[in-house]
Parts: sequence; C-alpha cells; structure tokens
Amino acid sequence: MIKQKSLFKDEPRRFTVKSLTAYIRQRLEGDATLQDVWLEGEISNWRRATSGHIYFTLKDAGATLPCVIWRAQAARLSYQPQGEGQVVLAHGKISVYEIGGNYQFYADSLEALGQGDLHAEFEQLKAKLKAEGLFDQTKRPLPHFPQKIGIVTSSSGAALQDILHVLRRRYPMALVIVAHTLVQGTQAPLQIISALQAISQQQVDVIIMARGGGNLEDLWAFNNEAVARAMIASPVPIITGIGHEIDFTIADFVADVRAPTPSAAAEMVTPQPVDELQRQLQTQQIALSEAMTGHIKQLRRDLQSQRRVLKRLSPQNLINNQRQRLDDLVSRLSRVTEYRLAQQQQRVSHLAARLGGLNPESVLARGYAIVHKGAQVISQAQQLEIDDELTVKFYEGEVKVIVKST
Repeated sequence: MIKQKSLFKDEPRRFTVKSLTAYIRQRLEGDATLQDVWLEGEISNWRRATSGHIYFTLKDAGATLPCVIWRAQAARLSYQPQGEGQVVLAHGKISVYEIGGNYQFYADSLEALGQGDLHAEFEQLKAKLKAEGLFDQTKRPLPHFPQKIGIVTSSSGAALQDILHVLRRRYPMALVIVAHTLVQGTQAPLQIISALQAISQQQVDVIIMARGGGNLEDLWAFNNEAVARAMIASPVPIITGIGHEIDFTIADFVADVRAPTPSAAAEMVTPQPVDELQRQLQTQQIALSEAMTGHIKQLRRDLQSQRRVLKRLSPQNLINNQRQRLDDLVSRLSRVTEYRLAQQQQRVSHLAARLGGLNPESVLARGYAIVHKGAQVISQAQQLEIDDELTVKFYEGEVKVIVKST
C-alpha cells in the first residue's frame, strides 16, 4: 500500500489500481474464514492448461465463481471430474488475481456430490436423440463455392460481427442473409426455429448457426429437442459455431458440420481467399515448370547415354543376320508353296479326270443315248408299252420315237 502525505488532515487516501488491489487481497487473505472454505457448486468450463494448472467455474442458481487449482494440488487430487455439470464440494481459499482485478477461489481438493440438473437433462436428451438415430444421419457436405450464405444468430452479438469480418475478408462475393434470433433465454428456442424456417425459404446454399461462448445455462437454447428436429428438417446443410471449442450442444451433434467457434464456421463455409488461391496457383506453376525442366534434362541425359550404348553395341550385324534369315525363310516358303501348289494341281487334274469319266456328256460322246418318257428316264424295256412316245437324247441332238413293240 502506498501512503500519500497530505496537508489536510481529513483528505482521503489515494491508491493506485495496483495498490488498491493488493490491499483488497491482503484483507481477504487476512480473513481466517475465507482461508478455510468448503464450497459447493456445479462445475463448468473445466480446462487444464499446458502449465498443468486447472481452471474452472463453480456455480449455482444465483452466482458463479472462477476457480483455480495449481499444478501441485492438481497432481494430488483423489477425484477428477468426468465432465461438465458435476456438482462437487471443493476446499480452498479466497484471494484476488491482481492482474485481472477479480477475486477467485483457489481449490486444493475436490469431492463429488453428483451431476447438476441441467447437465443431467442434457445427457438424457442426448441419449434419446442418439437412440432415435438423429446423430447418425448422413451428413451433407458443405458447398465449395456458396452463392448465398445464411446466418442464424443474434444481430447484436459479437458472433455475427466475427462471422461477417471473416466473410468480407475471405469471400466478399457471397450474398449474406442474416436471420435474427435470441440465442439465450426461454424464448430463444422458438425464435431459433422460426429463423431457421425463414432463412431456408431464401434459397441459401448453407446456414451458419452461431453464438458466442458461455456456460451451460447460456447455451441451453441450443440443447432443445425442437431446435434439433428443426435442424434435421432443414433442406440445406447447417454448420454450427456455438460457444468455444470445448463447448458441445445438442445442435452440434445434429448439425452437418460442427465448427469450434463462429469465426471458424465462417472460414469453413468459404473457399480460400482469392489472393491466396492465386499465390498457390503461381507456386504450383513454378513448381510444375521446374519439375518439367528437370524431367526434360534428365530425359536428354538418358537419351545421350542410350545413344552411346547403342553405338557401342551396334545392332547392324544382328539386323543383317536377321535379314539373311528372313531371305532364307522367304525362299523356303516359296519352295514349299510351289510344291504344295503342284500337289494340289495334280490332285485337281486327277479329280477332273474322274469327274469327266462320270459326266453324262462323256458317256453320250461314246455313242450312248438317254431315253426319256416324259420326265422319267427309261432304263428297262419293261417300263414301256406299245405306242409310248419317247425322247432319245444323243451327244448331239435328240429324236422323238414311238414304241412299236417290246
């Protein structure tokens, strides 16, 4: 504490912010009651830092209190909370975090008392919807280049400004449509459903459902069964950016995609910025050009090497030998062909001679004749009767005769 001398006896003390905060801390730490406290409350925002310290909040229906467990005490805890909403009995002391200017509860032990009502209700609804298969439905992919982006959130919240900032920076050509809704309180679920239905009628390509961080009570509107079913009924994919990365709601489980924050949701629905795409394209062009140049150089080196090997192992002799062998094969083929052809010609002549001997014309040429009675060929006299009219065919010409006797 800094004491200021005064010329006036009744002049009040003057503090710096640091000295006043230190004074308050000394007064709190000097109170024996506040240095040995058993505190009952529901855990939220449980987080273990990389340093090993644990940060969380204890709350009840009327208030919340930030809490810290230092790494040394955290390593000796006999009980570790398994999730948000558990009711615990914590022992520790009250003091002031001077840099932040707020008082905190410094816990050194925890005992489990059970789960808070809200968390139990959350788990019951989660189990019910999961059993119905709402979490297992096929997730729709986000469009690569959306033309219309819908946003369901509070128009006065910081989440909307974060989203719009990302969209303007990364994808200014998209049309953004905002459907205002309460994101906290008893009226919020009905407004969220109405906003979803209204924005779906605007033929948007994707919907961002978002709100900033908060505790379980703050996010409770997104743990509503009717909201979850309205999301399932949406004709376009929905991405949620609700709270912080560690926050999970029922809406996150039924959404097509979950983003850890509102800003991350805006980044996920937009392609990379145009200038970044151009830089990537230029980089790829340079890399491709260098790769092709290197490949061509290597091919030229390989070609020169192969030419030297070819010159050393000239195939001309092999080619000449193969040509000679080809000539031999052609000659053999010609002789075989001529021999086979002569055989076939001899066979044809033999068959022709045999065929000629069987030709009726040849028989007629030797002085024989063919007798017809109408269309019937007569080979025996018994086939004839007196006065039958016959046709006698000779080698050259034919005559008509009448039978006088048999």
